[in-house]
Amino acid sequence: MKKENEIYCNLCGKKIEKKQDLFMEDFLSVRKEWGYFSGKDGTVQEFDLCEHCCDKLIRLFEIPVTQTEQKELL
Repeated sequence: MKKENEIYCNLCGKKIEKKQDLFMEDFLSVRKEWGYFSGKDGTVQEFDLCEHCCDKLIRLFEIPVTQTEQKELL
């Protein structure tokens, strides 16, 4: 959740720490534009999750996420 130039986890409400415009922790940011054949035609939904809440959500998946390791981090 973006609020006054800050980001909060939509699930737990934790503020994503930032120092001098640099985030000190990573988070998941989702933006979905719903289109035809959905019950939300024309609706845009956005949310942010801290790493801990993202892990909690993923554990609920019936089909596990695909996970690979990056060779280089930029």
